[in-house]
Amino acid sequence: MENWYDYPQYFDMIFRDETAAEVRFFEQAFTKYVSGKTQRLLEPGCGSGRLVAAMAKRGYDVTGLDLNRPMLDYLQKRLARRGLRASLILGDMTQMTLDTRFDAAFCTFNTFRHLTSETAAIAHLNSVADHLRSGGIYILGFHCIPLDADEESTERWSAVHGGTRVHVTLRVVDFNRRKRLETLRASIKAVTRGGKVHRVRSEFPLRLYTIQQAKGLLKKVSNRLRIVDAFDFDYDINQPRVMDDDLIDAVFVLQKQTEPPG
Repeated sequence: MENWYDYPQYFDMIFRDETAAEVRFFEQAFTKYVSGKTQRLLEPGCGSGRLVAAMAKRGYDVTGLDLNRPMLDYLQKRLARRGLRASLILGDMTQMTLDTRFDAAFCTFNTFRHLTSETAAIAHLNSVADHLRSGGIYILGFHCIPLDADEESTERWSAVHGGTRVHVTLRVVDFNRRKRLETLRASIKAVTRGGKVHRVRSEFPLRLYTIQQAKGLLKKVSNRLRIVDAFDFDYDINQPRVMDDDLIDAVFVLQKQTEPPG
């Protein structure tokens, strides 16, 4: 077993196709929900930094935070190659202590579900709230499970870049609805242009949420972060979704509430 997060070059390839849609949605959400200029952005759990780099390229002041040093090292080199600047911080997304107040933050594609307890999830949400200005937004995306979820689901897909082909298999190897945990096995087979093969396999737990459990969690911080809309992974700003059991790939737009002085 290895940690697939220690191989950011592969991790980046398998999610890069989502970047353009996410960036477009972010900017549409800034226009729709944030009053005043949106310039300072935060991505907790930024990983390989595809979104940090994309938003920096568009002229935003971006801060990326992650617990994984190889990911941040990879991102730093990527930014240098492209002549871009961003602030990169090695840190815990549940205990952020940054000097900046941000106009917006974003965390998509299940990073949030790595927080496997309600205590950690609430700590993270409060930490984000601490770092948003009043009226700023947090775009939070993660999968919610249907009530009849398949406990043995498997996903497979491939990606190609620079002559390297990466095959990915994500398989649920343990599912415990009572404990609200699933264990995901990620298997990667990378084949270079020259035929060299590299295999990586790792397992990690993710917290389970039904849409009702997600709404219940967010209600606990609603005095600080209020749900203003929900979407799905189609990222269509003109098609907000009803927060019912049909919403599986959820993207919540949360807005920082004005807090009383003192």
